[in-house]
Amino acid sequence: MNLRKVSAAAATVLALSLTATACGSDDGDGGDSGDGGDGKKITIGIKYDQPGLGLKTPDGYTGFDVDVATYVAKELGYDAKDITWKETPSADREEALKRGDVDFIAATYSITDERKEKVDFAGPYLLAHQDLLIRSDDNIAKGADINGKKLCSVAGSTSAQNIKNDIAPKAQLRERGTYSECLDGLASGAVDALTTDDSILAGYASQNEYKGKFKLAGLNLSNENYGIGVKKGDTEMLDKINKALEKMVEDKSWDKAVTDNFGPADYKNEPAPKIGDIVK
Repeated sequence: MNLRKVSAAAATVLALSLTATACGSDDGDGGDSGDGGDGKKITIGIKYDQPGLGLKTPDGYTGFDVDVATYVAKELGYDAKDITWKETPSADREEALKRGDVDFIAATYSITDERKEKVDFAGPYLLAHQDLLIRSDDNIAKGADINGKKLCSVAGSTSAQNIKNDIAPKAQLRERGTYSECLDGLASGAVDALTTDDSILAGYASQNEYKGKFKLAGLNLSNENYGIGVKKGDTEMLDKINKALEKMVEDKSWDKAVTDNFGPADYKNEPAPKIGDIVK
């Protein structure tokens, strides 16, 4: 961000003004949409515990969702330093947008009819499929095979709902706050499988500490169209994000983000979806 040149007198006035308003400094809330050149900020909701998608590390934030959100923010006029990242658990995403805690959410946010009643979605920007992560010495050939087994997923996720309603109603579902908690249970033997999108599972399976311990079952249990959530009725933001996503695909930045984040896991991703093309 370039600092404006000001006269000595103007600088003094500016300093006094900043001192008087210091108590109103950045509190982590999202800023207005703008060019990022006047001290404006943008707050983006992501996941903090999903390797390959949204992961908080000592050095910052990494993952495909982070790369997509950063690209979109740049197209909206914000540099990377203007972004405030905010963790948004699956069960709190709709309320976070409604409260205005975030300007938009890019957090493995599957587009569903139920969610579209509460928020608007740009995209989709990735098509994933629900699958199972199991221990490397286990085998599950079809979804019904998890009936009677202890299955973990995250509260509020479409994966948990799919299991309950359609795939294996007799599975002993354990809902946790984060996928990391489910992964710990799978490693310890407390649960038999972790279910969520294959993109998320591939990220976990590729981590150094888990290589060789887990594997994907290889079941396409559902189609998950990832969208960017915005506050209901914010058509201006929606249109701007859709245009940014289209540009990201056109200039090949989307392909680079896929390779950078999913390449180590040898994830077989679907081609970039077209805006508004929801695969049922």
